[in-house]
Amino acid sequence: MLTAEEINRYSRQIVLDEIGMAGQHKLKAAAVLVVGIGGLGSPVLQYLAAAGVGKIGLVDFDRVDETNLHRQIIYSTADLGLQKVDAAKKRMEQVNPCIEIVAINKRLDSENALDILAPYDLVVDGSDNFATKYLVNDACVILNKPFVFGSIYRLGGQVSVFNFVNGPTYRCLFPESSDLESCSAVGVLGVLPGIIGCFMANEVIKIIVGFGEILSGKLLVIDSKSLSIQLHQFSAVPENRNITTLVPSPAFCANEIEPTSLDLADEDLFLIDVREPHEHLAHNIGGVNFPLNSLAQNLGQLDQTVINGKKIAFYCKTGARSKKAMTIAQSMGIKNPFSLRGGTDLITKTNIKCQQQTKPPRKKYVLM
Repeated sequence: MLTAEEINRYSRQIVLDEIGMAGQHKLKAAAVLVVGIGGLGSPVLQYLAAAGVGKIGLVDFDRVDETNLHRQIIYSTADLGLQKVDAAKKRMEQVNPCIEIVAINKRLDSENALDILAPYDLVVDGSDNFATKYLVNDACVILNKPFVFGSIYRLGGQVSVFNFVNGPTYRCLFPESSDLESCSAVGVLGVLPGIIGCFMANEVIKIIVGFGEILSGKLLVIDSKSLSIQLHQFSAVPENRNITTLVPSPAFCANEIEPTSLDLADEDLFLIDVREPHEHLAHNIGGVNFPLNSLAQNLGQLDQTVINGKKIAFYCKTGARSKKAMTIAQSMGIKNPFSLRGGTDLITKTNIKCQQQTKPPRKKYVLM
């Protein structure tokens, strides 16, 4: 039952024919899990909390960083350094003390996904990587739960609903992973997650209450620059429902270095940061800064006597750009270049300590 406080709080919503008292009871009885408390998760969480969704789970293992604040509006400057789930939970309790909020400070993986998703009626995916999206999809197929999907890239975004009443799954629309770069590499307009996140929250409310047309089998594509909105239809592929177990993420390529094995004091290591100069200045683990877009030029001008016999290791924020750098280096004839798995993000998120360099390198890195 709704309390007098709740009826008053949700009165402007209850008066809608599509919601009513019955719909508000459904919202209170619902349990929603949000995976990824970043740009998309921020508006989704606040609107679901305000709407009166009775139980909301938060899954993330990241900490609040200053680069998050221009788009992840659930956080403030005072939250810098805090675990995202803890900061987000505190904010949501301020928005609505009448609901239950469960903070799950974990990385979602193939071993814990089914247990984490099981107690919830539906899932919202606001993650920022394809591996997690496929994992969420497969877990939802196994558990027969719908999930609301959103993604953003530069100035555009997408929204859809998968696995709804035996409808198409994520794999039906995206059978293979994309090679799009992360927001840290290409940027993202700060208001864009708010736009896409609101559409996602709207789908969640419609599914719970049971009104309107659900974005199942439909992909909503929004371009904030041209103000264009397109709706693409897609069909289910029956075999994509034949998922019974979660498969661990593919093994990392042989040319990736684990952060725990990176020895910054190794004189045979030549470390290259392929991020932009402002990223390098803000935080780095040493080495030279050759941005990815000028990497080939810088490598071509590098004094070869400096790198002869060295282990060339590239790093970036997440490991995506450093993998591309590795490919560029290989095409230039550099033997066995390496990429730092997970980049500086993995080092920060898991508190991994690389073996620190205790003395300056003997040689300067010289461009010819």
